[in-house]
Amino acid sequence: MSRVCSYQDTSDLSLRLGARRPELDQAVLARIHAMADSTATPDPAYLQGLRVALAAALDYGLAAIESPKRQVEPIPVELLSQARLAARNGVSLDVVLRRYAAGHVLLADALLEEAAAAGVATADLKDVLHTLAACFDRVFAAVGEEYGREERSRSADTSKQRRIQSVERLLAGESVGPEDLVYNLDGWHLGVVASGFGADGSLDEIAATFDRHLLAIDRGDGGVWAWFGGRRHFEQAELDLFVSFNLPEQTAIACGEPGQGLSGWRLTHHQATMALGVAQCGAEKPVRYDDVALLATVIQDDVLTAFLRQRYLVPLESDRDGGVAARQTLHAYFAVGGNVSSAAAALGVNRNTVASRLRTIESRLGRPLDSCGTDLEAALRMEQLSGLADEPLWAIS
Repeated sequence: MSRVCSYQDTSDLSLRLGARRPELDQAVLARIHAMADSTATPDPAYLQGLRVALAAALDYGLAAIESPKRQVEPIPVELLSQARLAARNGVSLDVVLRRYAAGHVLLADALLEEAAAAGVATADLKDVLHTLAACFDRVFAAVGEEYGREERSRSADTSKQRRIQSVERLLAGESVGPEDLVYNLDGWHLGVVASGFGADGSLDEIAATFDRHLLAIDRGDGGVWAWFGGRRHFEQAELDLFVSFNLPEQTAIACGEPGQGLSGWRLTHHQATMALGVAQCGAEKPVRYDDVALLATVIQDDVLTAFLRQRYLVPLESDRDGGVAARQTLHAYFAVGGNVSSAAAALGVNRNTVASRLRTIESRLGRPLDSCGTDLEAALRMEQLSGLADEPLWAIS
């Protein structure tokens, strides 16, 4: 009657195999190098990892031989790491698994040799051999799964990078195949640029409210480029809905103006990029280029911002209150389209007070408001933004 190997049997076999460890290491290395030219692999980390993974796999098999009945040990992390490296370096899964199979065969052969030398009947090794086979079955399954996971991840990364490159080429005026974007460039587009923590999530929420196709490109630096597209023109209600969306803190979003076709697709993106500078000054809602076109241009020109401040804002500071009343009056005046009576009503003062303040302002500036109203209003709005930014816009270099 056959018997199951005793603990002493397996312990002795484990010791005998341990004594042959250098021989086993060399034999397995020779076998796996014969399967493929590993020296052609460009990554030195992969070549070094072969030795580390080999040692871990042999340790795993020897542990199974020493105690066949003990609880199954988890797959060594070195084997999983090497599987990922293999996928990254283009080593086929077939070669990877054949190498582990070769190691299993060599270890099983050595086990049988030592069992014969020790006088242990081959039939008594049935449980140990089954345990060893099951051990390497788990290795094959885990390594194959990790390899596949890495390949899928790399495929997704490659596809993402290809889309980024296609978008950059299109924006630069080059042509790409429509299959590279999976987005129809012939219709109407609304370009959006976002930055900050949660920018991509905010765009997903906005997209959910639009019946539009979304093309979104994660720039990998906290920035996102996106386009909402479709065959129909964008209605004012859609644009109003977009700019009314509440944003989380540290998130800035800006959109351009609707554009048609490839040229419109490019233009609306560039407009959104310009408007993002205004949104990043602390806007709590998305900023639309149409609302900030002049200001978006002004704040990107250091010379112009310094000029506007010196020419239009500094003179107002000579008033006894530092120009507070003058600024309030001008904000109200421009908000109602230059109507003195409406500005007075908004400020809660009489018409003559507003008229007097405006004459004083013209005196300070040395020119009538009719001739400089646009520049003055831009300077005031720029000053408002500087109060939201970390430092004055004209001090930003």
